[in-house]
Amino acid sequence: MAPGGKPLNGRLPVSRRTLVKGFAAAGAALSGTAMPLRWSFAEDTAAMYASAAVDWKQFAGQSITLAGAIHPWSNAIAQLLPQFTKLTGIDVVTDFQLETAFLGALPIKLAGGSRTPDVFMFLTYGQGISAGWLEPLNAYYSDRSLTDPDWYNEGDLLKTARAFPVWTDGERYAFPITSEAVTLFVNSDALAAKNLRVPETFEELLATAKAAKTNEMSGIAMRAQASGNSSPAAMSYVFSYGGHMVKDNKAAFASPEAIAAVAMYGETLSQAGPVGVGSYEWYHVLNDFLQGRTAMAIDSSVLARDISDPAKSRVANRAGFAAFPHLDGRAGNPFMSHWQACINGKSRNKRAAFLFLLWATSRPTSLRTAAAGLATTRLSAWSSEAFKQAFGPQAAAAALTNLQNADVDRAKAILFHPQSRPIQDAFMIGVNEVVSGTKSAKDAMTAAAEKANAAIRG
Repeated sequence: MAPGGKPLNGRLPVSRRTLVKGFAAAGAALSGTAMPLRWSFAEDTAAMYASAAVDWKQFAGQSITLAGAIHPWSNAIAQLLPQFTKLTGIDVVTDFQLETAFLGALPIKLAGGSRTPDVFMFLTYGQGISAGWLEPLNAYYSDRSLTDPDWYNEGDLLKTARAFPVWTDGERYAFPITSEAVTLFVNSDALAAKNLRVPETFEELLATAKAAKTNEMSGIAMRAQASGNSSPAAMSYVFSYGGHMVKDNKAAFASPEAIAAVAMYGETLSQAGPVGVGSYEWYHVLNDFLQGRTAMAIDSSVLARDISDPAKSRVANRAGFAAFPHLDGRAGNPFMSHWQACINGKSRNKRAAFLFLLWATSRPTSLRTAAAGLATTRLSAWSSEAFKQAFGPQAAAAALTNLQNADVDRAKAILFHPQSRPIQDAFMIGVNEVVSGTKSAKDAMTAAAEKANAAIRG
């Protein structure tokens, strides 16, 4: 969403595990993968893309339509489309809309059998596959006239990105295009004022949030609106307590682990959250942090760029980024996700569309979009100095640590379920009831799971 993170204020005690471990692990994993971004666009095309054993001009003269949300990925890739057309001779017509409008209109077009868009950003993977909207891609990956596997180098992808698009039958229907994981943001001055450390466990988070809370500032802000869109932070608690959202095709959040997680989530927000937190979506969380109205916040790592942008944030110079909390004796397990891009199963230009996605997610293109601050799917891009400068070195390290700690299978089980949205809606209605104090975690999660399972049964 906008540029880079700053180190924590020196007055604030910062644990090695929370803020350094991520960089150490990332540095070991990424050593030697970064590439300088000194070349011109012309040199990109002539040297880096030319090294692929792919005939980039094989679909020259064709035109594809690219649809998506107005989003950091669409903003970044749009800047490079003239270079793609120069390289391939394929014209790209864009149709980018506000996210709500796009997500509402796309299923209607696909369900109606429309041949366009040819390529589109996509979230509801299970629904798209079940409905036959998405083109299977394994055969395209195996076609040596389309793909040079050594040049494309899937080993350069984050482990979550490699695993994310693989369906239960081993088929792939998408290219991951962005990476995000739930992350802890801290206002270092607010914590330092009371000599508080960056919390590492959930118990520490609760105690720190309560201690940091003042009449002017909440201790912590997280989403709690009774809507599935507000579920990432609460799901991160469930996963980190050892629970699941969906298991064996059933809603699993009435388990003891999930109940304990939601009880802690509700206690933290009810005792240290902002007034009216029951209505909070991501933009409320972000705005509170930007305005210095909360000491800590937990939400998606993509918010780091706005948080560290002095033009948008009053706390840009005192914002810190850290690993998601954990239980004693258990690693944290934050929710993660990748926006994906898919090919329309009805498209007349599927091979040209595949070539576009291969180009858009390749190493040289990812290095370019990362230089604009986009959190891509490639290790080389994450380790590049241009990305660290645009996104912020500490924010990048924290996000990467949280991505590495995430459990892809837990996230996919809920995100890819055909009834994903009603399941998440039921879950967050229950979470909202716990935060507001109208129900116990056990009663709320039991009722929520029953409602979600009714939706699964149809």
